[in-house]
Amino acid sequence: MTNAAVTAITAPERDELTRVQELVYELRVQEVMTATPITVTPDTPLAELMEIMRTRRISGTPVVDPADGRLLGIISIQDLIKALANQRADDRVADHMTPTVMAVRTDDRAVKAVNLFAQHGYGRLPVLDDAGSLVGIVTASDITRGLLRTLNRRLQAEEMRRYRASHIFDDIVSDETSLLLRYQVAPRDFTRGGEASSKVKRALERLGANPALVRRLAITAYEAELNLVIHATHGGELRVEISPHRITLSAADDGPGIADIEMAFAPGFTTALDWVRELGFGAGMGLTNIKRYSDSVEMDSALGRGTTLRAVFLVGNHT
Repeated sequence: MTNAAVTAITAPERDELTRVQELVYELRVQEVMTATPITVTPDTPLAELMEIMRTRRISGTPVVDPADGRLLGIISIQDLIKALANQRADDRVADHMTPTVMAVRTDDRAVKAVNLFAQHGYGRLPVLDDAGSLVGIVTASDITRGLLRTLNRRLQAEEMRRYRASHIFDDIVSDETSLLLRYQVAPRDFTRGGEASSKVKRALERLGANPALVRRLAITAYEAELNLVIHATHGGELRVEISPHRITLSAADDGPGIADIEMAFAPGFTTALDWVRELGFGAGMGLTNIKRYSDSVEMDSALGRGTTLRAVFLVGNHT
């Protein structure tokens, strides 16, 4: 299909979205990281590093400049074992550390760290603040513990919000009643990416929407919003129309458009630029997740005139 018109895709076997999967998209790295991590310097002897790892029970540590604390690299227990196996026990950390370090920021979503772990096989990622200073380290175990803590808090509060979203319409008499939410999304603003979808989630929770429906819609809104951030030229708009029986999420951008919509829905297919993928975005699963978690989805796009995505969620269909 070239210069596509409208393609509608139905998801008859939608996967159930769990609370844990939802939270990975919602939590910030600063909420799950280990603050003030143990560090070493380039001049730290490997014998001292080995003792630090043994006594502190860690499998890797950032390497920092002793003068200003600037991040210089990272060294893992695998690096240490390889050095010892090659009879290099008298070397310094600088001789075996990895100097090119992938890091995440405190305000990044936890899902970015998860994606980087999966893509590169990292065991840990340094965490930097807005000034670029090392403020923490995050591992897969940190994310798991943070998810469990947050999940426990959410479960305790959930009983306070359990009523149906359609109740807001019960006392309104009209032929057709709906509530429209609109959010403007700036292009290439990855720092604020996810803010609109978080607001959508909070609005649905306050309306008393079914938690399973909220989870599905929150992930779909996040993926749609990130697509606007990645592909819009001047900006895009995220809309959510809520009615008693259905919720329709729309995302419209003024980007380059899509030549082959069916191909765009294939897992792993992406038109994101290399630098976007290096940031941990545009992995080619956004439209796949949107298809998986919505009851139906359609896309209107053509080269040179942007893209509009519409995903429908049936109220009362929460499986």
